[in-house]
Amino acid sequence: MRAAALYGVLGPLSLSLAMSALLATPATGRPLAASAARAATTAATTGSAPAPAGAAGGPLAAPAALATRSATAATAATAVPAWSGSPAPAALGATPPGGAAAARGVALAARRAAERGITFRRCPRAEALAAPITCGKVSVPLDYTRPRGRHITLTVSRVRATGPTARHQGALIYNPGGPGASGMAFPEHAAEDAFRRVAAAYDFVGYAPRGVGRSAPLSCQRPSAYAKAPTSSPPHPTAAFKRRLVARARAYVRGCQRRSGSALAHYTTLNNARDLEVLRAALGQRRLTFVGASYGTYYGAVYATLFPGRVRRMVFDSVVDPSPWKIWYRDNLDQSVAFERRWRDWHRWVARHHAVYHLGATADRVLASYEKARRRLGRKPAGGVVGTAQLKNAFLRTGYNDAYWDPAARALAAYLRGDSEPLVALAAPDPAQAAAEENGNAVYTAVECNDAPWPRAWATWDRDNTALARRAPFETWDNVAMNLPCAFWPLKQGRPLDVGDMEAVGPRKGRAVAPPVLLLSAERDAATPYAGAKELWRRLPGSSLVTERKAGTHGLWGGPNDCVNRHVDTYLLTGRTPGRSAFCAPRKEPEPLPEPAPLPESGKQPAALPGTP
Repeated sequence: MRAAALYGVLGPLSLSLAMSALLATPATGRPLAASAARAATTAATTGSAPAPAGAAGGPLAAPAALATRSATAATAATAVPAWSGSPAPAALGATPPGGAAAARGVALAARRAAERGITFRRCPRAEALAAPITCGKVSVPLDYTRPRGRHITLTVSRVRATGPTARHQGALIYNPGGPGASGMAFPEHAAEDAFRRVAAAYDFVGYAPRGVGRSAPLSCQRPSAYAKAPTSSPPHPTAAFKRRLVARARAYVRGCQRRSGSALAHYTTLNNARDLEVLRAALGQRRLTFVGASYGTYYGAVYATLFPGRVRRMVFDSVVDPSPWKIWYRDNLDQSVAFERRWRDWHRWVARHHAVYHLGATADRVLASYEKARRRLGRKPAGGVVGTAQLKNAFLRTGYNDAYWDPAARALAAYLRGDSEPLVALAAPDPAQAAAEENGNAVYTAVECNDAPWPRAWATWDRDNTALARRAPFETWDNVAMNLPCAFWPLKQGRPLDVGDMEAVGPRKGRAVAPPVLLLSAERDAATPYAGAKELWRRLPGSSLVTERKAGTHGLWGGPNDCVNRHVDTYLLTGRTPGRSAFCAPRKEPEPLPEPAPLPESGKQPAALPGTP
């Protein structure tokens, strides 16, 4: 899914789920993301940061973009076409790939990691992390069925708890989603007011999952080719454009094979969960305390299913729908529906402020203003680098975080008045981020394509998405462009784990039970639609769902909603949940700013989509 990065999505999707370079970020104005993403947004810069691409996963979070799924539980189930490749219900309880051999491999790797620990030192310059943050490495098997074979190294960052030793509760590990987003910058947030209480009790630990950043990085094409601009993104593509999409997707897959080799098969959600278990052991933690956003919620839930006895506390922020029959193709379809609804939210908001932006006094007129700009850019790209695809990617951010609503409206209004500079600042790719974004998208693609069955026939994709684009044109075909390599993936595709089904991973006798976990979700989240949170809530007995009413920002912890933050602080500090469910009033709707302000470093920020002509 386009999400992801950035975030989760299926980005997987962050669900697009995945937008791997897209990051699910608290609405503090800064991302829980890689330092590369920090540099990407200055006073009006825009590149992408990885999430859950595409999200769909995001879950996705991920192209460089990652994002995720659908409108509401009821509408998502009926609004999106089904496809014949969904796993049969009888297959859903199957033992995860690798089975007993992988379980033995994890146990061995965790024992060795516990013995070796992690040596933390000054962070390498490449991480752009200053003291008191320190960095280290942990070794994990590439293939857990062969734990004595080839190993890869994951990078880890940490800042010590700031409070008295007597109140120290251990390590809190964070993942911002993707697949393809890095959490290395997470310790920086320990100094911020929103996280201060939790940072007094916990070491803040971030890491780059396998394939990401300096953790055995994956690549599928030259970064300059990935960041090519301007490119086009029609809401209703012609047959010729679709043929180019297919050709680009096939070429992208060949690049993944050529540049990543045999290791490509081992970049999966199951292995991300196993790596998390090894990291827990390396940190000397008897049980895991973890916060995952977007796609991070999915592999966190997989971890809780595989290792329930190792769970201490877990917070899942902006939840990917873990249903095995939705990972990842259906999650992406759902996500496109949800982005259309959130896109309309932005139209209505701009229309209410017509006196400021002059883009139209009704939602339909605002959309007409956007379409006017899109047609103009199709004839002549702004600044030579912003075409219709760059426009779409920039405005997709309005679906991730309402902090982008004012900057997007200002840039569109200025462009239609003849001033293209704000739009170029908002939407032009940042060459300095090309390598990180290409890497994030490669991880997104590998994880989502390896994880689950995808339709192999182009006719299925074309039929489903042509129908969907009649009702949800804004994101549908960009989601296709991001995920289409999975139709031609040459490696064996897995069966998604049936999250919450303990029968799938071991005998009932002596089985541990995970303690209650805390789920956070906004009712109008586009990257990871609310229906997914309710599905995971159903699957994890004892879990508690905190809902932000009538809101749609992706990534809630650390944002402006004090009600949400209080629930998270209480849970992480005491283990208490607010019961089976709790509801928080919506955050305050944004207001037009008196003058242009720097773009927030938060939310998923999709880069150019791979395979887009």
